Amino acid sequence: MMKKWIVLSLSCLAMGLVAPVFAQITPTPATTTTTTPATTMVQPSTELKTDSTARQRIAIFTPLYLDSAFDMTGNYRYDAKTFPKHSSAGLEFWEGAEMAIDSLEKEGIQLDIHVYDIKAPQQQIDTLLAGEDFRSTDLIIGVVNPTEALRLANLAATMDVPFINATLPADASVTNNPHYVILNPTLYTHCIGIYRFLQKNYSLQDIIIFRKKGVLEDRVKNYFTEFEKTTAVKLKLKWVTLDDNFTQDKLDLYLDSEKQNVIVAGSLDPAFAQTLCQQLALLSNAANPNVVIGMPTWDQIDFEKTQYKNLEVIYSTAFYIAPTGKLAATVNENFKTTFFSRPSDMVFRGYETLYHFAHLLNLYGTNLGSSLSDKKYMLFGEFDIQPVINRTTMTHDYYENKKLYFVKKLDGVVKTVY
Repeated sequence: MMKKWIVLSLSCLAMGLVAPVFAQITPTPATTTTTTPATTMVQPSTELKTDSTARQRIAIFTPLYLDSAFDMTGNYRYDAKTFPKHSSAGLEFWEGAEMAIDSLEKEGIQLDIHVYDIKAPQQQIDTLLAGEDFRSTDLIIGVVNPTEALRLANLAATMDVPFINATLPADASVTNNPHYVILNPTLYTHCIGIYRFLQKNYSLQDIIIFRKKGVLEDRVKNYFTEFEKTTAVKLKLKWVTLDDNFTQDKLDLYLDSEKQNVIVAGSLDPAFAQTLCQQLALLSNAANPNVVIGMPTWDQIDFEKTQYKNLEVIYSTAFYIAPTGKLAATVNENFKTTFFSRPSDMVFRGYETLYHFAHLLNLYGTNLGSSLSDKKYMLFGEFDIQPVINRTTMTHDYYENKKLYFVKKLDGVVKTVY
């Protein structure tokens, strides 16, 4: 059922129809949705013009891969039971954005919202971005890779509008550009956050950092070492580099069987993380479980499996959806009854990103760029958007969401969220 719905949604996008809000279509690779308030709704901000030709405009770029899913005549390339996995994340982000559109419409917010397939042929993207019509855009939101992020960030600077990078946790080599906003915190931010978390909770204990060889692993170590030079509370860290095929005996050399051990996994590799946690669980016990602190990539690991029993797992994440939240529960229930499936985190990200920044655009208009730190209109979590200053040039490189959550799980159950 879920696959059929996704195929139908892709087909609608390819044909230029967007549900659930009525749509007027722009040429491929874009579809356009206009939100219009009911007469009983609250009137929009006085900064927002109400005629349809002068509405504030938002452009959403997301990877739909429509050209690879449909042939030149518009026919779907796969059978009805098959769905191209590479289209899932981009389509789910757009589905969340559609929920935001529905909410904004009910609240009386008038906007023109355009969705573009960032994976459309390059010539089409070039023509789109160079066009005068696109230059009237007031806000850009993107689910992008580093190359796309750099291009849209540079374009946003020339247009003097914000570009919200919704998912990529990287600066994409962008410098001296306060129009660029990173919602998914960078590795540097996570490393600093983990160090501070350790300072707050385990400052007096010996801490072992197990890592593997690799460029990213070296970057993690450098970030820890760099921050350590600037902080008054130094941690008692011991760095251990493990071979690719490490065993439980190798870990046991550094652990104390008489007490709880505190371990940090200094790698973003999920495979390394799973092996490490499985081995540490075997060296742990229910009465005094070992503690292992991991990276944001641990969100994708299923810690409910029995091989992680008796191990206390903690990891940092920028996006935490509390299952007890009323709105989150409603979204989950709607997906369950309609599509017989659970919404992915991309659905929630699409919903929250568009809803939050569309409201700020409506509230501040052309002053949005100086009001990005406003925390109004949050849905599921919290953003803490701060300017990032280049320590060499002392210039403002970009904005970044610095909010981190630390999720603690034991035997697969969430015990605490810091």
